Amino acid sequence: MIEPPQRRIVVGISGASGVIYGVRLLQLLRNAGVETHLVMSKTAEVTFAYETSLKITDVKEMAHTVHAVDDLAASISSGSFRTAGMVIAPCSMRSMSEIASGVTTTLLTRAADVTLKERRRLVLMVRETPLHTGHLRTMTALSEMGAIVAPPVPAFYSKPNSLEEMVDHTVGRVLDLFDIDVGVVERWGEGLGLKRRPAARGNAS
Repeated sequence: MIEPPQRRIVVGISGASGVIYGVRLLQLLRNAGVETHLVMSKTAEVTFAYETSLKITDVKEMAHTVHAVDDLAASISSGSFRTAGMVIAPCSMRSMSEIASGVTTTLLTRAADVTLKERRRLVLMVRETPLHTGHLRTMTALSEMGAIVAPPVPAFYSKPNSLEEMVDHTVGRVLDLFDIDVGVVERWGEGLGLKRRPAARGNAS
């Protein structure tokens, strides 16, 4: 059975720090019954070795379909292959710059370029700090082209108890952009203690 395009998302993982975001995205989408198409850069595999204990084969098994980063004839390289869009989690500065220029050299950035040209949702979890003016101008260009730049910034109002909870909240907010609620976001005004900000001590107002 072929999944409808709204239940199919391309997941890219670049070599930037924060590959756990891509892993958790794959896990949550699988649990939600969304078909995922994974493409990883070669440097992402190196980052996995530094940041996690996961094997690359374990990561690939989380996706429904895995595409080699140098396979420019893959289904996700064509706009005729319908999807709800693409998330790159995390997105390196190099990948971001390639996408913004339109001069793509790998399937990762080609798939992102296709997402933009087909006017589908492209979310880039850009992972870098501090940012120089060139980075900021590139982000502006991407935003003007229709991409959503969503750096993985943690939320503290939910008082997370672990790194895992912080990752889940961030990934959950990214999936909100596709109208997919996987139940991991503690939403402002809906949880206990979040409806009103406590007044600071000594503040009479």
